[in-house]
Amino acid sequence: MRHDSSFSPDFILRVTEQAFTQSCITKNEVIVINGSTPGPELRLTEGNVYWIRVFNDMDNNNLTMHWHGLSMAASPFSDGTPGASQWPIPPNHFFDYELDIGIGTAGTYFYHSHIGFQAVTAAGPLIVEDAGKPPYQYDDERIIALSDIFEKSDNEIEAGLVGNPFQWSGETANVLVNGQGQLHESTESPGCDLATISVEPEKTYRFRFIGGTALSFVTLGFEDHGDMILIEADGNYVKPVNISYLQIGSGQRFSVLFKTKRRSDLTKSQFFMQIETRDRPSLTRSYAILDYKLTSSKRVPRPIEPRLSLPQQPPLTLPTNTFGWLDYKLLSLFPNPDFPLTSEVTRRITIRTHQIIGNGSIMWAQDDSPWIESFPKEPYLVSLYKKDSLEFPSLDRANLNHGIDPITRVFPAALGEVIEIIIQNTGSDVGSVDVHPFHAHGAHYYDLGSGNGTYDPVANEDKIKGLSLARRDTTMLYKYAEKTTPGIDMGWRAWRLRVTEPGVWMIHCHILQHMVMGMQTVWVMGKDSEIIKVPMEHIQGYLEYSGSVNGNSTHDPHVVHFAGTTD
Repeated sequence: MRHDSSFSPDFILRVTEQAFTQSCITKNEVIVINGSTPGPELRLTEGNVYWIRVFNDMDNNNLTMHWHGLSMAASPFSDGTPGASQWPIPPNHFFDYELDIGIGTAGTYFYHSHIGFQAVTAAGPLIVEDAGKPPYQYDDERIIALSDIFEKSDNEIEAGLVGNPFQWSGETANVLVNGQGQLHESTESPGCDLATISVEPEKTYRFRFIGGTALSFVTLGFEDHGDMILIEADGNYVKPVNISYLQIGSGQRFSVLFKTKRRSDLTKSQFFMQIETRDRPSLTRSYAILDYKLTSSKRVPRPIEPRLSLPQQPPLTLPTNTFGWLDYKLLSLFPNPDFPLTSEVTRRITIRTHQIIGNGSIMWAQDDSPWIESFPKEPYLVSLYKKDSLEFPSLDRANLNHGIDPITRVFPAALGEVIEIIIQNTGSDVGSVDVHPFHAHGAHYYDLGSGNGTYDPVANEDKIKGLSLARRDTTMLYKYAEKTTPGIDMGWRAWRLRVTEPGVWMIHCHILQHMVMGMQTVWVMGKDSEIIKVPMEHIQGYLEYSGSVNGNSTHDPHVVHFAGTTD
């Protein structure tokens, strides 16, 4: 179908590269969306199909857009993963993404580029609203999107990570809230303000937290406020859990119910939200302001308080422990008859993560296979359609090789299988250990918890027995020591998945530096006849870089409306 001038997308995102200031740091080449970072908030409603037009207005960079946490099973070329499911959008072209938002997906998500280090700024919030009445009641809501800022440019960071000699990106200079933050040595000036979260007294808010950081794994809390009630994790409603602080890694999202103070209990109108990084060589502490909007009466005017500046001493003492946070405690709010029993598990696949250090370079590998954007030469889904450069992944070969097909370097799975995926942390070549937020594209999985050492399925089964665990899409692979023996098992994370969605899906660490360094895997789920469902004559424009599915100033794109396609 030709998307000519009569076609009107539901949303338009224009991605440019320009000079930009955040947290008092000005860079000349920052990738922004509609002129800002984070990009504009997108609000969708479950049960509908949306078209989002993404313009790559850059002259020298490719681009994709990934809809983090949403499954693109109905629209196979819309997942935004270069090298896996689609070609990137060439410079000065645009691509129309089709999002089929199924019932039951209401929750908190975000969108971001999946090219190199672009997602550090090229990202924005995406909210899927309930088609009916939400299961939890609240007066209003606020989005609290976290992100990192680095002193180096994106290009410098990426070149250093893949270069020889290896050059580290440096630690985050600041953790930003909704794109704002202030460094301790800075003075207030444009682009240096603390973010403000405006609230009113005696109300209940839904705070939607989005872990859009590149590197930072953080703990946060609010000054002089009581417990929050956690109600959502990664786009899934959960039974209420009282928490006094929140722990969130890159790619994770949580919603909490936050009750504001009574007006009579307020001795001041501004409080700090305090954010601290965890499991890094140095601690970065950042702040935002929780600001009560208090109206004045005619008889008793309210004095204007000076805006808070950075505190000399942190107002909160946040817990320093990290591992095991809310494991086995996030339970599905709704009855969950689809939870796969242990007796249904057909395969258990262990992915061993390992950092390879030597000859001036550093990379991350899964089962000795690093996966970077230069491999393969064309997206797997494209190769599967064209049948020209990639043999279809063999489940038989994979079963003889710890779950990965050694020829195609992907993990195959059959529809109808119930698989357990164990992500096993190991000591690097020099014995160092790191923390990793692992994210799965496609269908959400059931998180089975985590622990130290090597996964013990019998012991863990006792922990999950009788629990109606919630689905997730991003969970933490913790580290339990700073140093260990090279190659030794040092922590695991376990998932269980009923394979129902055919397609090419990525599973990867969501730390951008680690992804650039190879910490990604690709899964092909389903047989060729289940994945390749649309006739070749309809999708030729998707199979070549800069194909006719991309529009530009001189021609309209020719696209397939996959939602509802049966032939």
